[in-house]
Amino acid sequence: VQLVESGGGLVQAGGSLRLSCAASGFTVDEYAIAWFRQAPGKRREGVSCISSADGRVDYADSVKGRFTISNNDAKNTVYLQMNSLKPEDTAVYYCAAPQSPHCTPYDHEYDYWGQGTQVTVSS
Repeated sequence: VQLVESGGGLVQAGGSLRLSCAASGFTVDEYAIAWFRQAPGKRREGVSCISSADGRVDYADSVKGRFTISNNDAKNTVYLQMNSLKPEDTAVYYCAAPQSPHCTPYDHEYDYWGQGTQVTVSS
């Protein structure tokens, strides 16, 4: 099982990025996929999650209305579209999957993690 993130980079405040999480070893309609982020000196926090059981999506309050999670079953990939980016969105972004179709807010319940992709938003 492997998760590979891509799409990070440097962007100015107000800009957009789309992160991708490509899965192998399982299908994205089998397990939920979540995005977490960790900024320097801060705890890792959940950003968004999409359930494979019912398609339900969840967002952290800090990104609601700006970020959109979606999946592409044909490409076995989950995306995180990030608009109206702010400097406080700067972090390493990780995708993760539990061995369950349901999302959970607890990072210790996720079994598989990608290597992370850096997102830097300049002011």
